[in-house]
Amino acid sequence: MISSRSDIRAVVFDLDDTLAESKSTMHPDMSAALAALLERVEVCIISGGRFEQFQAQALNGFEASEDALSRLHLMPTCGTRYYRWDGGDWALQYAEDLTEDEKSRSIAALEEGARELGLWHPEPWGPIIEDRGSQITFSALGQQAPVAEKVAWDPDGAKKRALWEYVAPRLPDLEVRGGGSTSIDITRKGIDKAYGIAKLQEARGHSLDELLFIGDRLDETGNDYPVYALGVASVPVHGWQDTLVAVTALVDWLDSPSSELPVTTLPPLGQ
Repeated sequence: MISSRSDIRAVVFDLDDTLAESKSTMHPDMSAALAALLERVEVCIISGGRFEQFQAQALNGFEASEDALSRLHLMPTCGTRYYRWDGGDWALQYAEDLTEDEKSRSIAALEEGARELGLWHPEPWGPIIEDRGSQITFSALGQQAPVAEKVAWDPDGAKKRALWEYVAPRLPDLEVRGGGSTSIDITRKGIDKAYGIAKLQEARGHSLDELLFIGDRLDETGNDYPVYALGVASVPVHGWQDTLVAVTALVDWLDSPSSELPVTTLPPLGQ
């Protein structure tokens, strides 16, 4: 359990609806706060989007020194891929790609379920289902849907839960998780955000007690839940504004003599 500044070695973040609005660029204030945190501890971003989405949302315009960038870890597609800064560019460390059979079965189950449940949008903003190599992602309104439309589509999460309940039993050999506000992510079994955390530990030698996770989908069907279930201290947020408050408090805390963690974490599972 984190009890002092020296206990934190890395802070891990979700991206969509945590560091930025869905498919949107980080607000300059959030970008500056993240850069300040990176000067003090390692930072990992792990989310369902592709690496190109990480670039567009978090990296373009992000100002940090070479030394700071060496402490930034990027894990697109729910940790099925891992990138590190390598003196001028981002280098792929591993990729857990789905087989063609796994992809085709995932796509079929998602489309079948969405159509049967009345969730297949007749005029989406871009592709509804995307093959991200190591992840298949269903986006109910399309990949480029406006943020306001996404927020209004499923405010209580009932639609996504219904689709998850349809798809998960039909793909018992794969991992099916709720992603962003309108999305479902499918990866190889056991290759989820908890897997990404284990890879971060392997690369950097951190224990679970030295990590802090901040995300918006910590519910049981959400793709942030595996990190919480792993035992990582987890801070639930509802949008980047919550995250900005948390990060600003963490930066101040890391620089101050106070010993009390300035953010509220979820209780350990079972309590």
